[in-house]
Amino acid sequence: MSRTIVFIHGAWVTPSSWEPFVGFFAGRGYECLAPAWPGKDRPIEAIRADPSPLRGLGIGEIVDHYDRIVRAMAEPPILVGHSFGGLFVQLLLDRGLGAAGVAIDSAPPNGVFALEPTAIRALASVLLTPFGWRRVVHWSFERFRYAFVNGLPSDLQRAAYDAYVIPETGRIFFQGALAWLRPGGPAKVDFHNSKRAPLLLVGGGADHIVPARTNRRNHRKYAAPGTVTDYREFPGRTHWIIAQEGWDEVAGSIANWLAERGLGPAAG
Repeated sequence: MSRTIVFIHGAWVTPSSWEPFVGFFAGRGYECLAPAWPGKDRPIEAIRADPSPLRGLGIGEIVDHYDRIVRAMAEPPILVGHSFGGLFVQLLLDRGLGAAGVAIDSAPPNGVFALEPTAIRALASVLLTPFGWRRVVHWSFERFRYAFVNGLPSDLQRAAYDAYVIPETGRIFFQGALAWLRPGGPAKVDFHNSKRAPLLLVGGGADHIVPARTNRRNHRKYAAPGTVTDYREFPGRTHWIIAQEGWDEVAGSIANWLAERGLGPAAG
């Protein structure tokens, strides 16, 4: 039986952002699932027209949503997340779920300093929104261009924005921005959890919203003996690492890492 991968998307987008990766891994024999966050299980145009179901949605509710999905599966799946989805993968692994996890350009858990200058600039418009933690927030093309697709050709930047970007719950950004200051809360991970499944953290060298140095800090936090925690960094890659040119190199590296862990599609 083929291994199953559950892809968990990040903020501002829907599961459609995983289309290149789903095609890549399905073509190698994996069963691929990409369930949406609560409120995002609708066409993009429908979400843009009425984003109200996202209002007040927080990290805890989203992780619990994926917790239920994973626990209902016959076998522990491989968990692959991007951005906030990477944080959710770390939280799910900490709960004892998943055969392995891959966190790509991951929002950091509690205790990992994240307020780098580029990250502050990328999220300033959201964090300065009055009562933004209880509102649905919107992102301009200019903010998206700086945070997600910096350095890409302008036509590709615009195409990505038009095809993928939706309004978002503001609450997760406030929870994430303050996570490094909080000993507890919904973004807490036990870095000393010796029962956690293998984890690969992936960073993009040109990422503005989650700079590579933040991913490296995240990696260094893990200290449980006997666990596997690896890090791979791709120079020149933006936060759009899962869809920009060269995404297949990233996917291939992840596939190789899974095979090294005995989690190739024919394993098990």
